[in-house]
Amino acid sequence: MQDFAFYSYLIGLIVFILVLLLACLRIKTNPFVPQFALAISATVIWMGDVLFVLQSDTLYIADTFAFETLRNAAWFLFLSVLLAKQVFNDKYFFLKKSKLSIALIAWLTTVFIAELSPDILDGLKLIFGQDIRLFAHISFSIIGLMLVEQLYRSVAVEERWAIKYLCLGLSAIFIFDFIIYSKSLLFGQLDFLLWDARGLINALCAPLLAISFSRLQDTDDKVTISRTTVVHTTVLFGAGLYMVLMSIAGYYIKNFGGTWGAVFQTFFIFLAALFLIIIFASGTIRAYFKVYFNKHFFQHQYDYRQEWINLSREIAALHKLEDLSPFVIKTLADLVGSGGGGLWLSNDQGVFYLAEEQSLGCDVTAAIALKSDDQFIQFLSAKQWVVDFCEFNNNPEMYDDVNLSEWLRCDNMWLIVPLLQQNKVVAFVALTQPLVMRQLNYEDHDLLKTAGMQLANALTLGNVTDDLSRARQFEAYSRFSAFLVHDLKNLVAQVSMIVRNAEQHKRNPEFIDDAIDTLENVVNKIERLLTQLKKGEVKRVSKTAIKVVDVLSDIVLQQAGNKPVVKIDYVMLECRVLADKEQLVAILGHLVQNSQDATPDDGEVRIRLDCDQDNVLIDVIDTGCGMEQKFIAERLFRPFDTTKGNAGMGIGVYEAREYILSQGGDISVLSEVGVGTVFSIKLPRVIQQDQEEM
Repeated sequence: MQDFAFYSYLIGLIVFILVLLLACLRIKTNPFVPQFALAISATVIWMGDVLFVLQSDTLYIADTFAFETLRNAAWFLFLSVLLAKQVFNDKYFFLKKSKLSIALIAWLTTVFIAELSPDILDGLKLIFGQDIRLFAHISFSIIGLMLVEQLYRSVAVEERWAIKYLCLGLSAIFIFDFIIYSKSLLFGQLDFLLWDARGLINALCAPLLAISFSRLQDTDDKVTISRTTVVHTTVLFGAGLYMVLMSIAGYYIKNFGGTWGAVFQTFFIFLAALFLIIIFASGTIRAYFKVYFNKHFFQHQYDYRQEWINLSREIAALHKLEDLSPFVIKTLADLVGSGGGGLWLSNDQGVFYLAEEQSLGCDVTAAIALKSDDQFIQFLSAKQWVVDFCEFNNNPEMYDDVNLSEWLRCDNMWLIVPLLQQNKVVAFVALTQPLVMRQLNYEDHDLLKTAGMQLANALTLGNVTDDLSRARQFEAYSRFSAFLVHDLKNLVAQVSMIVRNAEQHKRNPEFIDDAIDTLENVVNKIERLLTQLKKGEVKRVSKTAIKVVDVLSDIVLQQAGNKPVVKIDYVMLECRVLADKEQLVAILGHLVQNSQDATPDDGEVRIRLDCDQDNVLIDVIDTGCGMEQKFIAERLFRPFDTTKGNAGMGIGVYEAREYILSQGGDISVLSEVGVGTVFSIKLPRVIQQDQEEM
């Protein structure tokens, strides 16, 4: 094995000498040649020293540790210079202004002197109770990995091609060093099998270093260190330090555990690794560390550029409009570590209703429905604030202009984030308390509002897409109407033929039989068309002052064949409106028929008529199955949305609302599942005197 070790390090020595010569050839074109050449030279010296020790009978492998420390110091210098140049445009920034660099230099110097002086090494053994050299070289490998990882993560993706082989080669060298020394520390002696292969491993990594070094160029562009870099680097260092300490503890357990020492050691290391995995898998602990690092390590709490890019990428990855609402809640909740929330959207009537929720955990909020002129909505539009209930508890006077009592009924309510577009609230999100409670600052609020504006644009785009889909449905309906007109023309032609021949053949029994058959066919076809249309045809008609009592009487007669029987409550009889009687009968009759369809035969359907000085008030009341608030807000007045399957087209209620609004009136709905529904219709009243003057 001694021959293998000799040739292993000899190959490594030759390869690194070649890399050193190639680096010297680029001394005029590459500004990092001095530092790189120093690191390669230190490696060459270290390998030469190892070869000398292998051929000597009086020296030991431990005598090469001092030169290996110099090699590590040279590589640390090269990596720090490379990183400082990109981040601060100053190669020696870390050496001049970083306290960590001073501490690292002191540690390297201490270890180097101890490895050269047996007396100092013996003194350190007395202090620490063991040889510190193995532990020191484990720390060097961890520091090297941290520098490599920090360099790689700090460079933009499009620029990583220049350093990826450098990072890969050095990572392989430091990882192999970590394996050798951690195993040696664990078992109390150097692993000579891995040590002998080390020279060859370094030789295999050398070409990667040469390729990457040839790509390095001097640039004035700065690459900032992201929060992710610092967090990952710290976690990597912490995990490495933790495993080193656990390995040391396992070593003592093995030595002092007697016969069962090895078993106890294995069991202890397994539990230590399991505990580390549990820590990394815990959402609460991750949230705590995120809060800690944001609070103590950064001048700016968020990497706004990265947050914006991530949000844009995630929005673009959505495949269905149905996924947008839960995505909005999840995105805002993840930004601040919230446990869940709910999304309130505005419908066509300007009412904000709870459209989606994720772990909201409060039934009270489900009943909150706010009109666009509500005080709370006006407050959000005017202030454009993120409503923070922790801030409310500390400074309630900031929210004197708005009543938050409904929201305070939920103990877990934390934030309300407005989603603004052109300074108008199009939606808002209520977020529940986070896993780790913390006080938000202005940067948190700015990030939430900025993300909210982008999400508001996405919601608006979704609504526009939905409107476009609806317009296409109207187009399809128009095409269907063309087919309907064609069928009606054919039916009219058949009836016209009977009329034209009636005078001549009206006394012919056979003609009479044929005419009856033809009329029966016409009736059947018209009935089928009416069944499909469900009175959805809109006609242009003239308006006259009509008594609403007569309209309601016609509706009762029209719906007499359906159950339950319609009853009328007259509060006032002399109520007139300006409308077409036939169309008003059709519109109100459709609402009454819907009430009958939703009510069991033993239930009750009533029409209540009243009027004041300006308006006629009509209530269609039933004791049917009722409707949910979300259904009323989202689907009731949406055209082509029906709950009757093929039996309905879903345009009756929509047409009723459009007609009533066109008359200058209004329609509202109050419903409760299992109790019933009330359609309240308000139409402008026409006084008889006005009609006579007309």
